[in-house]
Amino acid sequence: MLKCPVCGNPVEVPDDAMPGELIEHDCGVVLEVYRDSNGNLALRPFEGVQEDWGE
Repeated sequence: MLKCPVCGNPVEVPDDAMPGELIEHDCGVVLEVYRDSNGNLALRPFEGVQEDWGE
């Protein structure tokens, strides 16, 4: 089971979770699923969608 990088409590991540999915945790933070350098699923705080002005 993965832990929240903000509060350290366990986070239930579905077995079929894909990188890029967002999970709202009990502590109020939105977490993004990603693959770490070893190819394992990990969690990081979601930074939000960045503006892309096309240039």
